[in-house]
Amino acid sequence: MVRIAVRRNGPYRVEGDDVTLVDWNGREYPPGKRPLALCRCGASATKPFCDKSHTRLKPVVELDAEGVGPMT
Repeated sequence: MVRIAVRRNGPYRVEGDDVTLVDWNGREYPPGKRPLALCRCGASATKPFCDKSHTRLKPVVELDAEGVGPMT
């Protein structure tokens, strides 16, 4: 099972035994440190991975799972 956790003012944390990350051309990123931390602030110099650049940004107000509608 794969689990993607949205961290408050932080990255997406991707956990699971069978996770493969591929680029837009279908090429696999080399396996690395687990769990994966994927950038969602857009400021990382190592996209798609988080480099903790979000710690320099102003925190944003976010909705939790109860504050959004169903996934479509």
